[in-house]
Amino acid sequence: MNTTALPSPPTATSPPSWHTKVARAFSRAAPHYDALASAQRQMGETLWATLPDTAGLNMLDIGCGTGYWTQRLATRYPNARVTGLDIAPGMLAHAQSRYGNLIRWQLGNAEALPFATATFNMVFSNLAIQWCRDIDAVMDELQRVLVPGGQAYLATLLPGTLAEVATAWQRPEALLETPSQDQLACAVNTSGLTLVHQRAERRTFFYPDLSAVMASIKGVGAQVARPNARLTRGELTAARARFETLREPQGLPVSYQCLTLHLEKSS
Repeated sequence: MNTTALPSPPTATSPPSWHTKVARAFSRAAPHYDALASAQRQMGETLWATLPDTAGLNMLDIGCGTGYWTQRLATRYPNARVTGLDIAPGMLAHAQSRYGNLIRWQLGNAEALPFATATFNMVFSNLAIQWCRDIDAVMDELQRVLVPGGQAYLATLLPGTLAEVATAWQRPEALLETPSQDQLACAVNTSGLTLVHQRAERRTFFYPDLSAVMASIKGVGAQVARPNARLTRGELTAARARFETLREPQGLPVSYQCLTLHLEKSS
């Protein structure tokens, strides 16, 4: 389930319902996800370019979604056993129907991975862990399931993502709250993993109008229902006008603050 979102921040007692909402949103998006995930694909190529030539026998794709990157991993590393994990049953069903059973498809949550300790030589995850409520648990689980010397290659999102949407909607609280780069580094350090390399960059994509902007978000499952979320016609008109003030020659801008991480488990 790659990408960012417009959910309401969960409360301390909400993780089960939060995970359920995320799973349902991405399951609903599965049939048309690939047609609308252009930005997510382009950001993923940056992560893909960092992967090694060889990477061991067992690989895990966390937040595999429709299986696009999972299948590419299986093709790039033909001798490896590749597992795709996602929280959304609908995404997994779509991936399995498209790519078959040579890849193992597993329902699960990155905060509590359903695998034995020291299972994987490499973990890949493109724009998924920003959905997790407990980034410390995610890093602890990565450390646990990697074999000694195992590598993790992750892309996630930082605060400031979708700033233009927040400006247009005038609801900054509606954006997905993501850990800062410092918080992520702290979680990595606490887990015992080694941060080999990191790269932060701002990526901006352009769309012809507000409808296309929202389709790029909602259409890939990255919008979770929240109370009183529906805008009135007047509010929608005002949001469109505010967004138009940001228009550039290429179109309406939508920015993502991206972070790629290369982590290693000590031997």
